[in-house]
Amino acid sequence: MSRPDRILSLLGLAMKAGKVVSGETSTESAVKSLQAYLVVVAEDASENTRKHFTDMCNYRDIPIVTYSTREELGRAIGKDYRSNLAVTDEGLSGSIIKALESRE
Repeated sequence: MSRPDRILSLLGLAMKAGKVVSGETSTESAVKSLQAYLVVVAEDASENTRKHFTDMCNYRDIPIVTYSTREELGRAIGKDYRSNLAVTDEGLSGSIIKALESRE
């Protein structure tokens, strides 16, 4: 299994566990209510969307990463295109962050 697939697999696992919210409104709500432990924004999301979530997450000290495409993020969690999503479990988000760091 290639490394990028590992991150998408972990996102899929988190989704199955009910620990992922996706879409603009749900992700924003999870960030504002401090339920998000990690926010993932697609590389092909609009500049506006990336800036919006980056500012929001930085203000609240929530890790944010830009990863993969809207299509792949959506497929990983069994949905249509997703520009952004939030992981709402501390352990799972930690695993995803470690997987991201190990590929750099």
